[in-house]
Amino acid sequence: MHRETTDLAPNLAAQPISLDVVQEKYLKPGETNVEQLYERVARALASVEREDIREAMQARFLANLRAGAIGAGRIMSAAGTDIQATLINCFVQPVGDCIQGVDDAGYPGIYEALREAAETMRRGGGVGYDFSRIRPRGARVKGTASMASGPCSYINVFDQSCSTVESAGARRGAQMGVLRIDHPDVLDFITAKRTPGRWNNFNVSVGVPDAFMDAVEKDGDWELVHGAEPGAELLKGGARQRADGQWIYRTLRARELWDTIMKSAYDFAEPGILFLDQINDDNNLRYIETIQATNPCGEQPLPPYGCCDLGPVILTRFVRNPFGFAGPAAFDFEAFEQVVATQVRALDNVLDVTFWPLEQQRAESAAKRRIGVGFTGMGNTLAMLGLRYDRQQGRDMAVKIADAMRCAAYRASIELAKEKGAFPKFDAAGYLAEGTFASRLPEDIKKQIRKHGIRNSHLLSIAPTGTVSLAFADNASNGIEPPFSWTYTRRKREADGSKSEYVVEDHAWRLYKTLGGDVNKLPEYFVSAMDMAAADHVAMMEAVQPYVDTAISKTVNVPEDYPYDDFKNLYMQAWHSGLKGLATYRPNSILGAVLEVPATTEAKPATQAEPTPEPAAPVDLQRVVIESRPKGGLDAVAEKIEYWTQEGQKRLYLIVSFLPVSDGHGKTVDRAIEFFMPVGQSSESQQWITSSMRLLSLAARGGFLERALSDMRKVAWDRGPVRLGTFERADGTHVPLWHDSEVAAIAYAVQTILARRAHVPQQQVLPLDEPEVPVGLPPTMAGKKCNECGAHAVIRKDGCDYCTQCGAIGSCG
Repeated sequence: MHRETTDLAPNLAAQPISLDVVQEKYLKPGETNVEQLYERVARALASVEREDIREAMQARFLANLRAGAIGAGRIMSAAGTDIQATLINCFVQPVGDCIQGVDDAGYPGIYEALREAAETMRRGGGVGYDFSRIRPRGARVKGTASMASGPCSYINVFDQSCSTVESAGARRGAQMGVLRIDHPDVLDFITAKRTPGRWNNFNVSVGVPDAFMDAVEKDGDWELVHGAEPGAELLKGGARQRADGQWIYRTLRARELWDTIMKSAYDFAEPGILFLDQINDDNNLRYIETIQATNPCGEQPLPPYGCCDLGPVILTRFVRNPFGFAGPAAFDFEAFEQVVATQVRALDNVLDVTFWPLEQQRAESAAKRRIGVGFTGMGNTLAMLGLRYDRQQGRDMAVKIADAMRCAAYRASIELAKEKGAFPKFDAAGYLAEGTFASRLPEDIKKQIRKHGIRNSHLLSIAPTGTVSLAFADNASNGIEPPFSWTYTRRKREADGSKSEYVVEDHAWRLYKTLGGDVNKLPEYFVSAMDMAAADHVAMMEAVQPYVDTAISKTVNVPEDYPYDDFKNLYMQAWHSGLKGLATYRPNSILGAVLEVPATTEAKPATQAEPTPEPAAPVDLQRVVIESRPKGGLDAVAEKIEYWTQEGQKRLYLIVSFLPVSDGHGKTVDRAIEFFMPVGQSSESQQWITSSMRLLSLAARGGFLERALSDMRKVAWDRGPVRLGTFERADGTHVPLWHDSEVAAIAYAVQTILARRAHVPQQQVLPLDEPEVPVGLPPTMAGKKCNECGAHAVIRKDGCDYCTQCGAIGSCG
């Protein structure tokens, strides 16, 4: 693997975590190291250059990759392959107010939009949507003389579609759902995720204009409106038409609505907030488009069919004399600006290289040529420069870096326009109109734009870097975020069955140690995300946002005991600061108790259709019906089940009786046919235990025990998760396994007993040994349910889902 170099710092050999992630997610057949991957990507991006400069551009792109200008995950994974997958991370797809075809404004109908989204996700792209055009629940549908069911019901359909579409690269597609704050169904939208299992494949945000925020501050009223005519019941209830033709479905206090949003965000981490007027006022293309939605992580506000073509630059590569061990630490702005300029050309080429899921996406991109040069490693970079992330000096340096990136990117795009032409929709007067991002550029850049145009309408985006930071940046802090933890231990099962473990280290922490620093006495500028005030997270966004023409993906993490009024003030601070949105996360007991029902495939029927006359059809001995329990004693096993709930450790004893069943041709299996659990083992009523055991016994003798246990595993309760057994991840790491109820845990125990009976002669004692807590992981935080270990411990970290129990990284968009 390529090793990074910093002036007067040692070469750092690749960490095992980096090698693992590169191997699992990015290397293609025939590739064995990062250098070969870089060569593949550079060759692909240079393939659309003129033939006479193609070889030189390939070498230039390769050198830039080595210097730290990488592509987002889709580029690094799919560029230069024969996979028909998009190199674009995310899109925004329009949704109209009709079922099929297009609506009156030309937006695709709901099921046409669903088809387009499914195709986009299948090709590897995440999708954001504005569902505000869909008429409210109870609105009149003239064509069918019926009442509308509202956007929330259709979001259910999009959510289910996402859960069944596996995207290129074996990821589930990430989604963002947006609804305007003036939509009549906004209260249902805000509270939808309080229902266990609802919209698991969506992040959700409310689109908020300045007029609403003004109404909140002034304690004014707010009208919920839509163009669709209300049904008779709503008209009887007071719905009326405004002078502008919009129908007022309901009027309520703005603060009442705002408080509903804030309580949901405080307790459930969603919805996020999009400040629509700030997004559109700042937009360089406000003269030809209106933006109502973002990509799934929020760093790219986009018009219908818009895309985010992303490529971060690893900032730590440009720190000279890190930590000041051999002289004053400094950031090499000249080298950084050169790399940014080449990155602009590389990402511009991505638009011509990529496979487009939809023709509309290709046309939108060709007309405006949006790209998103960004950075990663900001937190580590500030520490290597001896600056605290949460102090003014740290923010000042971040501004200098963002300013340098802005100017270098815009100048490079002007040079590209001279060579290849400006984007087709370019209009100098509109582009540089007062108030746009471009209008705040230095005068010399604006003068060049007026004279030559510019190749790309937008050039900058600060996205979460997810696994690309692990793979290519030596686990540098992600995006604009500060580090989350300095070190933790990862356990892995090797190919030969043996087990190994290794330490995963934060890049800056690792470099400091290698240079001779004492990591047991870290300087004060080593500050992690949970060690700083929430207002300081927002302050960093406030400082950098004026230099980014799209937006910043950042999650503001606050402690569980963070005061509610202070929490609400964070959003007001964000609005007054001119931010384009805000997402927060507060671990708490309510969120920890949210139970998510996993999507399941339809169970197969216990019996098949009319049997065919073929005599060779095999007999499934596990499904043969046993009319009654044979008299006399049966072979049985007794297991002690120990599990943990919020009330502490509990113990139960379970007895399972088996009966040998033969097919008459020499094949015999042990069938579990009776389950018994002695009552009086705890203070709880035992009626449910007796009933469950009897029903399991009937299911076992009826031949559908597997289905019954599967259904029991889905039972949820309102008392928080139950811990029993362990889960083995793909890399061999063992983490505690969590269940949604005691019933689900007992079903798991029964499945374990049956599996042991089928494959292991001797019985073992439940539960499996609990694994040691991995060294260095942050404290487990209450959150959503983890799809890997089952713990309710998934938070938003660096714009991505992150399990604080097992370390699993979920969708980042």
